[in-house]
Amino acid sequence: MSSAGVNVLRYSALAGGIAYGLYHQSVLRAKQKINQAAAEYKQKVTLIDKAKAEWKEKTMPADRKMAGGGSRSKSLFATVGFA
Repeated sequence: MSSAGVNVLRYSALAGGIAYGLYHQSVLRAKQKINQAAAEYKQKVTLIDKAKAEWKEKTMPADRKMAGGGSRSKSLFATVGFA
């Protein structure tokens, strides 16, 4: 009788281990999926910020693209014709 009890215990432990392994694998995959989505989002935000900066530089008027950056008063005077 004791060998039947031992076999029940062995197979119960085996089934429990398999169930735990499947659960643990699903948790790891979920974490990986979340991390991957976060990385993709971060990449998209970086690209959007880069595109915004390039667009701002591209659409900036020529008088504001001075090497020194220029102040608003200088560009206003240049526009009005007091320069």
